[in-house]
Amino acid sequence: MASQVVKDSKIQELIELDKKHYIHPTTDPKLLAEEGPPIIFAGGEGIYADHVNGDRYIDGMSMLWNVNLGHGVAELADAAREQMMKIAYASSFKGFSNEPAIELAKKIADMTPGDLEAVFYTSGGSESNDTAFKLARFYWEIKGKPSKKKIIAVSNAYHGVTIGAQTATALQAFHEFSGSNIPGLFVHATAHLLNAEQGDKNDPQYEESIRAAIEREGADNIAAIIIEPVQGAGGVNIPPEGYLQAVRKLADEHDILFIADEVICGFGRTGTMFGVENWNVVPDLMSIAKGITSGYSQLGAVVMNKEFRDTLVSFEGVLAHGFTYSGHPTACAVALKNIEMLERDNVLDNVKAMEKVMRDGLAYLKEKHDIVTNTRVIGLLAAFDLREDRENDKTFAPEVKAAPTIVDECFDRKLILRPLGMDRIAIAPPLIINKEEVEKIIAIIDESITAFKNKIK
Repeated sequence: MASQVVKDSKIQELIELDKKHYIHPTTDPKLLAEEGPPIIFAGGEGIYADHVNGDRYIDGMSMLWNVNLGHGVAELADAAREQMMKIAYASSFKGFSNEPAIELAKKIADMTPGDLEAVFYTSGGSESNDTAFKLARFYWEIKGKPSKKKIIAVSNAYHGVTIGAQTATALQAFHEFSGSNIPGLFVHATAHLLNAEQGDKNDPQYEESIRAAIEREGADNIAAIIIEPVQGAGGVNIPPEGYLQAVRKLADEHDILFIADEVICGFGRTGTMFGVENWNVVPDLMSIAKGITSGYSQLGAVVMNKEFRDTLVSFEGVLAHGFTYSGHPTACAVALKNIEMLERDNVLDNVKAMEKVMRDGLAYLKEKHDIVTNTRVIGLLAAFDLREDRENDKTFAPEVKAAPTIVDECFDRKLILRPLGMDRIAIAPPLIINKEEVEKIIAIIDESITAFKNKIK
């Protein structure tokens, strides 16, 4: 009993320290300061994450779509320790290099599609996308086309929170945060307008398309188009068949670079190693992060094709861009082991098998609950929408907070999910999940939806 009192006292002390000293990202700061963190993680194993109080939760979001191999993987920890005991950190400035960074660059070149063959390392996804924007503009300067500076991004896109990436992000709260968007640099179009991108000017949304944006802005002023193969935070939106191919063709027609934001989709999340492989598309630049280390170390990169790389290395002078942790040897060592395990353990085969289990589970939820609609899944990236009246596509009133309330009900039942706005819920468990565990997730969601419906009767 005394030990439990001490434990409870320690937990309360941590909560108070957090409230006073820890400013959390993407969190309601006032609410956090008043109530403290809902969970303090202390450990984890496989698909499970443990609260410091001893409670065990199913991590139905791989934390932030990134813990692909699950928690508590000794091989990844051992890879980090082994590299740290050699040399934990080494600079990549002034041409300095290190063994894991070189080996990982070669491995990425070998495993990425098409002629993608060289990498610029970053510390994460936001940095990767900002880097892609900078390098794209610099590429055109080298090519003698300095007017090609604008970037086209699309609706519901999320590309990060560094100033360039946040401007490209089309989610209102992020795009407008602190007035930090860069005027005149980004052009936003509506996503997934297949017919318009294929040239159909009779499409009623043609003027909102990427193609129309190019016509208005002039191809000579546009450096690149950035697309998530499957949109993540914007709603887990899977593109219509042919869409990515249409954007690739459009970019080629107008001499514009195509950037694939694979930060969430990469490293197995969609059932292929990279999201674009679902549609046999090869981008000019690919932004990667998250699953490259399964979140065990901070690492990202921009992968570039041969022509882009050859143009870049033709520049004589200092490349005035880089990060302290570019090519971090420990992070690269962890990434090498992570990729080795993904391939060795046939993780992609498991993702494809569990995709069917997840699809069947979501179909069950839709059949049982008349508020569930638009279920979708690709690999282990899934979501469903909520409607007060799905036959007439009537949404719940915002004050009902349908998705956040159901996610809270799931949390009370020891399942971590993520609401996307007020009417969508995302599911993205670790890629090593098994059939029984997927079915357990579905069962908890089922109970939570029932509890929500009872609340609003």
